Amino acid sequence: MKCQHTIHNHQHHFGWDNSIEPVLSVSPGQTVEIDTIDSSGGQLSASSSIEDLKNLSFDSVNPVTGPVFIEGAEPGDAVSIRFLDFTPSGWGWTANIPGFGLLADQFTEPKLHIWNYDSNSMAPALYGPGGQVPLKPFCGTVGLALAESGLHSVVPPRRVGGNLDIRDNAVGTTLYLPVEVAGGMLSLGDTHAAQGDGEICGTAIESPMVVAVEVGLVKQLNLNFPRFETDGPVTRHLDEKGYQVTTGIGPDLMQAARDAVSGTIDWICAQTGMSAVDAYMLCSVCGDLRISEIVDMPNWTVSFYFPKCSLG
Repeated sequence: MKCQHTIHNHQHHFGWDNSIEPVLSVSPGQTVEIDTIDSSGGQLSASSSIEDLKNLSFDSVNPVTGPVFIEGAEPGDAVSIRFLDFTPSGWGWTANIPGFGLLADQFTEPKLHIWNYDSNSMAPALYGPGGQVPLKPFCGTVGLALAESGLHSVVPPRRVGGNLDIRDNAVGTTLYLPVEVAGGMLSLGDTHAAQGDGEICGTAIESPMVVAVEVGLVKQLNLNFPRFETDGPVTRHLDEKGYQVTTGIGPDLMQAARDAVSGTIDWICAQTGMSAVDAYMLCSVCGDLRISEIVDMPNWTVSFYFPKCSLG
């Protein structure tokens, strides 16, 4: 779509730092087209092998394009980002990275899957023996600068946003981020073609895209943390055939989450003959991890929803 401003992907940075000079200044209500790099920072490509993954440097991951100065934004305000459009690249990657992910102790060897998908039709992307993943492009990392000086990692999410990995930050959603410094200093990246809630193996379908947004400003909203609103249902790309759901139950939410996911991995392997690590990566890009009950002490219930449409 046609936007009033464009930022190219060479105008990126690693880490949040309020001393980084803005590459663009916009008035509230203006639209910006933002070109992003994949979360590997260009270290992986459509022709990458497992050796490239083994040599991945974490010093160059999660680049974000920007920052954008929003005129009139002051501490206490909120910057709104309405996602208007995504122009996908047609390729992406998912990886099991040793030491990273919900079940890192169980899956200790690196594994890389390169995806190719139709960027025009956005038909479900094929995966392994019988798998397919409905696509829903979104922005994994979108945030503002922190008031605290110095360089801060992009990897953990923060109250000003950042690596939120909320799959519903997609077309039609408006995200509100609390402002800590004058101008807000908006940057975004880490675009995904699909992801399940939880991103359990630590990666989604990591895919570079061009993102079109409308930037707004709400004075003195005084948010403690980000919030967002969607313009309609959020799971229609997965709901059609229903779900297979496994649970984990116990006094530790993290262990219950691990148990719920492990149950689905076992089920996928039994149904398809898929390797456990491939099932784990598939779960990361299309399965949803949910807290189903957190009041009936001492045990809590976590459920993992796997869409049946993802196994054909």
